[in-house]
Amino acid sequence: MRTTRRDVLLGSSALLATGAVARPAPAAEAQAKALIDRTAEALLALNPESASSLGIDKGARADLKHRLADRTPAGVARMAAHLKATLGEIDRIDVTAVSPEMRVHLDVIQTAYANGLKGIGFPYGDVAVGSWRNSPYVVVQNVGAYLDVPKMLDSDHQIATRDDADAYCERLQAYAGALDGETARLRQAASVGVIAPDFLLDKCLRQIRLARKGDPATWDVVTSIAKRTTSMPGSYAARATRIAAEQVAPALDRQIAELEKHRARATSDAGVWKFKDGDAYYAWALSAGTTTTMSPDEVHAMGKEQLAALQAEMDTILKTLGYTQGSVGARMRGLATDPRFAFPDNDAGRAEIIQILQKSVDDMRSRMPQAFHTLVPGNVEVKRIPAVEEEGAPGAYGGPGTIDGKVPGRLWVNLRSTGIWTRFSLPDLAYHEAIPGHAWQGEYTFKMPLIRSLLQFNAYSEGWALYAEQLGDELGVYAANPAAKLGYLQSLGFRACRLVVDSGLHAKRWTREQAIRWFVEANGSSEDEVQGEVDRYCSWPGQACGYKVGHTAINRLRTQAKTALGDRFDFRAFNDALVLGGNVPMTVLGHVIDRHIAQRKG
Repeated sequence: MRTTRRDVLLGSSALLATGAVARPAPAAEAQAKALIDRTAEALLALNPESASSLGIDKGARADLKHRLADRTPAGVARMAAHLKATLGEIDRIDVTAVSPEMRVHLDVIQTAYANGLKGIGFPYGDVAVGSWRNSPYVVVQNVGAYLDVPKMLDSDHQIATRDDADAYCERLQAYAGALDGETARLRQAASVGVIAPDFLLDKCLRQIRLARKGDPATWDVVTSIAKRTTSMPGSYAARATRIAAEQVAPALDRQIAELEKHRARATSDAGVWKFKDGDAYYAWALSAGTTTTMSPDEVHAMGKEQLAALQAEMDTILKTLGYTQGSVGARMRGLATDPRFAFPDNDAGRAEIIQILQKSVDDMRSRMPQAFHTLVPGNVEVKRIPAVEEEGAPGAYGGPGTIDGKVPGRLWVNLRSTGIWTRFSLPDLAYHEAIPGHAWQGEYTFKMPLIRSLLQFNAYSEGWALYAEQLGDELGVYAANPAAKLGYLQSLGFRACRLVVDSGLHAKRWTREQAIRWFVEANGSSEDEVQGEVDRYCSWPGQACGYKVGHTAINRLRTQAKTALGDRFDFRAFNDALVLGGNVPMTVLGHVIDRHIAQRKG
């Protein structure tokens, strides 16, 4: 009997938990393996930048280094065709005849591709297949080629040979085409009434004008190749300058002109409820961001409930530090302005922030044998977010480096103002973004089939990163530093607030000002930090909800494993199961842990 694609998505808990397919049918296993290998190569061809970020744009894949993803309407259509065809192939595989490990791989592809295809069905926006950045806006303050391509060329495109340098120049030419492709999609979106809020467009226009400003010879996309080809024959700096001046600059001008037309029509309405199909779009974005079927009302209530529980714990610690009066949020604002925990707002303060983060990363790396039986290198460094991105970028983000280890993972930190950060908040940030968070977890996927490094799920990624913060606490890093423990708890509270604010903006019609005010008062976060966060939720609906939903699911599964295994529960073995199963939808993660429990029981 052939199982349908819907059955693949829902899975059979018993089958995965017991490993019932002890002897998979060779033909079915080979068919599935060929599919996942072929799918990875097809996805790389559609997203060549991924090959560079993983350091695999060489050998048989060397041509990928010369290209960028096609951001035109035709390119989106080609992606949709690939998703649909692959889903059809999965539907023809007898998944009852493959190994449990292969079943997970197929579930991962099926869920990512079904989510992506549904998102592309909306006649606007940007859908990141197998990733976290879905947006109703093609270009905005934190979405678009004007941000992505220059950073990729500088950070991911390695130059060791003249061919690498030639490839860089070809990608620089393709950058102009990517901008024009997005501009065409901006016009499409405007034709159906999809215009970003005025406050987001103001940020976006400031940033893209900054990218366009000045002599092209001084742009980062030119100076990056110039610095790296000084010993090579030929004048790559001059070549890149010509491309930037003659092709990229006019494309930026065209995109700026289209964005200015959008700004003339924009309102200050913050949520996607304002679209004709806004409720349906938010339902999809929330589902994609959490890999659950939670409603906006359920998400909203969950955030308020968890925030109250966290603040009860924070109240006790605050009293020990002498902060006894006022709400927890008000006291945390007072703590944040305490000179003991602030940084000077200058380059020396920025350097100190990076130093503290790197020290926290290095210390946590040494603690990892206490939390895992199976270890990875944890190859990661701390870097400042480029200035052109800072206004629209989140406070920080991170991820793994290349598969070969030549390029480390990065913890990117926003230093537009040192007032965003406090000394008590930085250690927790390092654990979330670097070790044992995003960079650490991502390295485990390098041991899996390539498709598993290409496809990720927001609720798992961000749920894991919050669990990584929790591991820091459980490993004793805050034992002698109660203020830093408050930073950790406030971080969790911050993510609980996201559930409330995201659903408030997009389902309950909150204004931007209402969302900022509620967030500042509820969590004690600075208004400077919160305004950037709220703007992020306006442009990435649903994404911010994945953190606490995923974290809650992981802890629920750990409680389930402890109850089922009793004395056989092993903290390190459970953590191994979470990361060795790879980045998966929440439904599949439950099956992975069921299987772990069955194996531990023997």
